[in-house]
Amino acid sequence: MKKTSTRLADGRELLYYDLRDGTVRDAVDPRPLDAVATTAEVRRDPLLGDSVAIASHRQGRTYHPPADECPLCPSTGGRHTEIPAADYDVAVFENRFPSLAGDLGRCEVVCFTSDHQASFADLSEEQAALVLAAWTDRTTELSARSGVEQVFCFENRGAEIGVTLGHPHGQIYAYPFTTPRTERMLDSLAAHHTATGRNLFDDVLARERAEGERIVLDAAHWTAFVPYAAHWPYEVHLYPRRRVPDLRALDEAAREEFPRVYLELLRRFDRIFGEGEPPTPYIAGWHQAPLSDPRREGFALHLELFTVRRTSGKLKFLAGSESGMSVFINDVPPEAAARRLREVASA
Repeated sequence: MKKTSTRLADGRELLYYDLRDGTVRDAVDPRPLDAVATTAEVRRDPLLGDSVAIASHRQGRTYHPPADECPLCPSTGGRHTEIPAADYDVAVFENRFPSLAGDLGRCEVVCFTSDHQASFADLSEEQAALVLAAWTDRTTELSARSGVEQVFCFENRGAEIGVTLGHPHGQIYAYPFTTPRTERMLDSLAAHHTATGRNLFDDVLARERAEGERIVLDAAHWTAFVPYAAHWPYEVHLYPRRRVPDLRALDEAAREEFPRVYLELLRRFDRIFGEGEPPTPYIAGWHQAPLSDPRREGFALHLELFTVRRTSGKLKFLAGSESGMSVFINDVPPEAAARRLREVASA
């Protein structure tokens, strides 16, 4: 992998991650851009104890442009985009409309491929490995920034999720706090250790592998399963077999196997609802340990993948119980979801 750092016309950082060491990245961004101005602030909810990012400037972000005006495609034919080069393997840049900025963290966009019509599932194993390398590198650099407490690499795919740009891409948020979801996991981790003397993540993975009925894929270094109390109709958690706190700590064997396992998982997601159905909308995100929490070493890096589609042509909406009280109601039994994901194994 070759990494090249440069700057866009407004001063934002742009990074190219290339498969070939000889690739030269010297294209200049000629756009007359003003410096990025944000209104981002973080407010603490005194009742729930969580944090909310207020970012009114995001109302003006690019919204469903036609394919020939996509800002994430390479710059070609005199049309200049966020990526000045005429082609790229993986590109990462600071979001022009960040939810978090400055002392409040950082938001980055990760473009998985220059091919506008592709999806992550269309990548080769070599390309997927490069994305993993980029995620790991960004986790390393953002973790070293002052004020950053947790790094979240994720992908939203599909209009049903709220995606406003159709190009295959994801994002990285560097939070200045531990996210509420992670805080709850850490509390459960501590309580389980107090009660049993064991690690909760280890016990969850051991239970799923022992029972087997919710396992989707069980490889040499990774296990994918539908959790016992899945919140979403089709939800899969992907764990490395050797517990580590974040992407930086993965060993080479796990890194080498990840592209094959993850691509297979994504391709199965696209087969859930049968031939002729539009691509499955999903959210996929890496849960990494916060940086300064003393419970960090007990945390288990894992990826959570889920779709908001519950059956053909129907979505799972977060209505009164879910949105109002955070009590999920799942229409698809986890065992049935796992069975379906095993049935649709790619050829």
